[in-house]
Amino acid sequence: MILQQTQIEKRSGTEFSTQTQTVRLFDSENPLPLISGEHLFPVDVAFETYGSLSPARDNAILVVHALTGDAHAASRPRCDDKNHGWWQGLIGRGKALDPGRYFIICSNLLGSCYGTTGPTSINPQTNLKYGMEFPPISTIDMARVQKALLDYLQIPVLQTVIGGSLGAMVAWQFAVTFPDPARSIIPIAGTVAASPWVIGLNEVARQAILLQVKNGNGVNGAGLKLARMIAMISYRSEISFEQRFKRERVKNHSGKNFDPENRFQIENYLHYQGKKLVQRFDPFSYLTLTRAMDWHDISTGFAGTDEALNRIKASVLTLGIDTDRLFTAREMKQTAVQLTKLGKSVQYREIKSIHGHDAFLIEYEQLNKTIASFLKEV
Repeated sequence: MILQQTQIEKRSGTEFSTQTQTVRLFDSENPLPLISGEHLFPVDVAFETYGSLSPARDNAILVVHALTGDAHAASRPRCDDKNHGWWQGLIGRGKALDPGRYFIICSNLLGSCYGTTGPTSINPQTNLKYGMEFPPISTIDMARVQKALLDYLQIPVLQTVIGGSLGAMVAWQFAVTFPDPARSIIPIAGTVAASPWVIGLNEVARQAILLQVKNGNGVNGAGLKLARMIAMISYRSEISFEQRFKRERVKNHSGKNFDPENRFQIENYLHYQGKKLVQRFDPFSYLTLTRAMDWHDISTGFAGTDEALNRIKASVLTLGIDTDRLFTAREMKQTAVQLTKLGKSVQYREIKSIHGHDAFLIEYEQLNKTIASFLKEV
């Protein structure tokens, strides 16, 4: 069932058509079975597409966003959209994900707050927003919803499934859960299982939100702001912070070096990023998605990681980032080695950057070159 649809037609040879839709994929007669054992309905999915599906329906690419991302991965050139897509540097004419060649799909993940069913949605049992009552979900559930969207679009095969961070986790899970549709996968800076380091960082961030609830203060922006500030430290590298901020203050040479109101620039940056997220994201979605990250482990339901990886039929390009402190290059390379031992088609490439984990949103020259070359081979 189509709930909402916006069509933007192609206007010139240098632009590309886009489409924004919200569809209902699961309802009371066909609920989504969750890995937790619960059933969820209705499940609506917001997604955008770029380019045109080929007559053979074989040129599709599935893009999966990161933790606080959405379906808006790209904008048309010269459009009046002030909110350019979050992967604008990778999607477009002449770029690795070229809408002139591929039909690109990006949907908002299950549990998020940008049009797909999540904690901000209405619970049909209470007619109130789910909030903290939203059921636990996993990357397996997210992959199932992605597959349901492909079935709705009648797309039997994918050129690739690509994503960074949480998006990479879902890409790994998709290839294990549904080995047949994807000819290739490109997980960037996201592992086959969450490490204790990732879980620990996520838990500290969640506690910033949950402490308000425990203290009877409800949930407001303060907890989410602090959660984002904590996360931002792990998204960049110490080299990046040193080069960008050094030890500079907001008011340099003010003679107020011991004034707590005269913040360091790095402090100011973290507060700014925290405030920005509060203006656009839901704290309960943050809780839901970070828990899904923590529970992510492709060996779930299998004897071990090797058995899960052995299900993958797709060619794999796994990309690490040399300064990533969240999902380390070592972990990404280790999985590539495992896949090689299992006789799988796999390549490992490493992005060189001072920017840490966030390099998958910054280093477009390296990403375009590496990804375009891989897709050409596939």
